[in-house]
Amino acid sequence: MVAADCPPSHPMTDPTYPLLAAMTVSMVLFQLNHRYASPVLAIFNRWLRWFIFAFGAAFVCRDFEFIERPYPVLVMVFFLVWFLVETLYNWLAIHALSVSPLPLFPRYTPNQSGEEWPTQPRLLKVREWLRSQGFKQVQALRAEVGGGSYLRVSIYQDEAAALRVQIMFLPQANGSITACYVLSSQLADGRRVVTDNLYVPFGGFYPENWLVERAPWRRALPRMVARHRVRLGRAGAPVEPWANDPMADLNSEQHELDRLNTELGFLHPHHDRDDLGKITHEGRYRVWKEIWMLDYLGRPTRYE
Repeated sequence: MVAADCPPSHPMTDPTYPLLAAMTVSMVLFQLNHRYASPVLAIFNRWLRWFIFAFGAAFVCRDFEFIERPYPVLVMVFFLVWFLVETLYNWLAIHALSVSPLPLFPRYTPNQSGEEWPTQPRLLKVREWLRSQGFKQVQALRAEVGGGSYLRVSIYQDEAAALRVQIMFLPQANGSITACYVLSSQLADGRRVVTDNLYVPFGGFYPENWLVERAPWRRALPRMVARHRVRLGRAGAPVEPWANDPMADLNSEQHELDRLNTELGFLHPHHDRDDLGKITHEGRYRVWKEIWMLDYLGRPTRYE
């Protein structure tokens, strides 16, 4: 008796169709993120690309009989390969930043270019909301981050000068702009309460009197303002109105962060940076760890 031919695999069990669907979703997310520059969409797409690579590479190896191992084993192997390759890429990027002339704590200057606020509708709505809530613009600043690119910052304060809001416009590689917010208040006992949604890695140390909460997933400014005021209520000390110049305060912060992180071993002393780079080996590990936390979990290292 001649054995019957094996029936073709059912579409629901063939990984080709889920992989094609996942790649389509990834391309859609990429296009959406090109428009909205959302860290949340970027996180979902990174996980999706990781799974596409692991399952897709395992499927190719099994289908062409490159490796004679069970499919789940191949998936786990290529899942690890992605981790190792991206780890190598991140380490090289951190090393390049460490030895580059780009400043880790750039100095802010007045923005007199006339480009204070992007004209994108979603960002113009943020400005209108600030005005409707009684916030007034006090300064427009910028800091050169290398290659002729500038980080633009627009600073607002509420009517009581108790809450200072920094809107940071971060340029993206694809040409879009992401807005991040840094909310800060100073207390009468000398502490500073900071609430931000920055998604760029830091990995360093903050002064002990800074109470920092970073929430990259929280993208809506009204929710951040509400959260910041809750934190002020729990601080147990009255709020001291801002009286200093925002640019002078920001540059003073940058200087203090540089000094503190050099003292605590995150950065090399200035006289060693030409030979060793700016970031120490311990500091590079902290940055690498925070890159993974932010890129795939949307959570930075906890600072308080």
